[in-house]
Amino acid sequence: MDVRDTPTEATFRKEVNAWLAAHAPVKGSASDWSKDFWNPHADWDQLIDRSRAWQRTLAEHGWAGVSFPTEFGGRGGSAMEELIFNQEVLGFGVSQGAFAVSHTMVVPAILEYGTPEQQHRFLPPTLRGNEIWCQLFSEPGSGSDLASLATRAVLDGDEYVVTGQKVWTSNADHSDWGILLARTDPDATRHRGITYFLLDMQSPGIDIRPLRQMTGQSHFSEIFLTDVRIPATNVLGGPARLGEGWRAAMHTLSNERAMIAAASSADDLEGLTAIARERGLLHDAVVRDGIARAHVGAGILRFLGYRLQTAISHGRPPGPETSVLKLFYSDHLKSITALALRIEGPAGMLTGADPPIGSWTSWFNLRFLYAPSLSIAGGTSEVQRGIIGDRVLGLPPEPRAAPVRSPAGFTQAGTFSGDVHG
Repeated sequence: MDVRDTPTEATFRKEVNAWLAAHAPVKGSASDWSKDFWNPHADWDQLIDRSRAWQRTLAEHGWAGVSFPTEFGGRGGSAMEELIFNQEVLGFGVSQGAFAVSHTMVVPAILEYGTPEQQHRFLPPTLRGNEIWCQLFSEPGSGSDLASLATRAVLDGDEYVVTGQKVWTSNADHSDWGILLARTDPDATRHRGITYFLLDMQSPGIDIRPLRQMTGQSHFSEIFLTDVRIPATNVLGGPARLGEGWRAAMHTLSNERAMIAAASSADDLEGLTAIARERGLLHDAVVRDGIARAHVGAGILRFLGYRLQTAISHGRPPGPETSVLKLFYSDHLKSITALALRIEGPAGMLTGADPPIGSWTSWFNLRFLYAPSLSIAGGTSEVQRGIIGDRVLGLPPEPRAAPVRSPAGFTQAGTFSGDVHG
């Protein structure tokens, strides 16, 4: 593992930093909006508008989609340059959260599996910030066992009619388009007969119902699809990919794991020290031990990130290391937010206006309530352990339940954590 920038990478990093310093708000300044997505009282429409404006600024200066081809509005750089840009932008007062799904999950899938027509139609407006995407994969009865999904798409002329339900869809109520998995062949084996669609979220028959989380936010939604019509041309990859959406879905989920695990913990370490100092506990032995362990965890995350960075720098696609990184980050965030609440004492039970949003106490309290979701999002922790056991440790696979045909023809099976990665 080589954690150093090459001379070319170091030069590029300086260029990125210089541009960001000239165009992005300073971290911690009055115009810093990097943490606003954590504020349950924030005006979400305003945040989306701000995100679109920032994305347009990136596009106008050639920084939108650093590693994506120039013919679609990208910069035409390397995956390593994309990673460097994402590392550096964390040090400034902006957020790319509204476009996380669009640019980390959707654009790579369309580049890899889409038809030329789909690439030219969808990639430029997405990179310019004109269109925001969401992901419609999970269902109430098929989360970890994604291959058991029951949403059905039936061909009717030159359109597919889709009926079913999706859940845990981020920003669905602010998205223009969605990536949708639906079963087009109920008689196929578990991982066959699933098709990957590009869905216009304004289509008739879509009912979006936001879900209130314990953070006070409604980041996720459940979505009911009733006779929703999707043009056959919106099958990702065209007719040749009909029923072959599983591989593209796994590509998308791998990128999602890397996106989740790429979150920075620098703010958390600064915050732990700040609240310990405020409460006069900076020299308490137990608190110091907890903060030291948090630094060790952040260091492990950093070196796991270096492993991923090295693979990208050498042109190797990320593999199971994304599962290792995502699993460790899920546990790390739960650990440090629990530590923060212990340091805060009674104030750890407060949120909202007392203490005011933006304080370290409110920051950690919201993240404490958010942290359990990371054990589910992007594939549960059990799924990640299954991937690591299968692909890294070479352990024998877990037994799979024999599929059973339901009266409707859909394949049902007992839940197996490994099925989500096929």
